[in-house]
Amino acid sequence: MPQEAWSAKRVRQYAHIKDSLLEHGKPEPLAEDIAARVVNKAPVGRTLLQLRDEARQRGVKGRSTMNKVQLEAALTR
Repeated sequence: MPQEAWSAKRVRQYAHIKDSLLEHGKPEPLAEDIAARVVNKAPVGRTLLQLRDEARQRGVKGRSTMNKVQLEAALTR
């Protein structure tokens, strides 16, 4: 289980993944480890392509030469 508390949704997701892995013949320690890793995976944020698309929609100039950090900064202005 995680170090920090999971929401009820995450607990259900963990149990479902673990049960599914056990049904497919995985040993319990491995099933617990995989389920915890899946549930703990945090979203990374928007991709470079998503940022460029939003910048295009907002009319940001020079967006095609910007990197991810520069695009995020330009879109927060």
